[in-house]
Amino acid sequence: MYPENLRYTKEHEWVLIEGDTATVGITDHAQKELGDIVYVDLPKAGASVQAGKTLGSVESVKAVSDIYSPLTGEVAEINELLSSAPEKLNEDPHGTAWLVKLKMSAPEEAGQLMHAADYQAYIGE
Repeated sequence: MYPENLRYTKEHEWVLIEGDTATVGITDHAQKELGDIVYVDLPKAGASVQAGKTLGSVESVKAVSDIYSPLTGEVAEINELLSSAPEKLNEDPHGTAWLVKLKMSAPEEAGQLMHAADYQAYIGE
């Protein structure tokens, strides 16, 4: 359920690291907790983000939840698909519904992220 090649945060984001690029999304657990997602607010490409600081937000029929950046860097790309189809976050949170791609400025921060087994233990699954 939680891919082994991803790293996870306690705030329920996932990260796929490829070279100096980190693809960020929300976990399956997060989308289930949120319910039906109706809107996604993401930063613009070129924006600087800090690990642990707000990156954007996800709005569901239940609530608005902040998304926290797992790593420090610059937004290289945002997933344009989500502006017209935010429900994709409910359908494929670990795949096509990634949120942003970051150019990492502090790759060593990735060492603080959880492996899949640790994340599953953290959420009690």
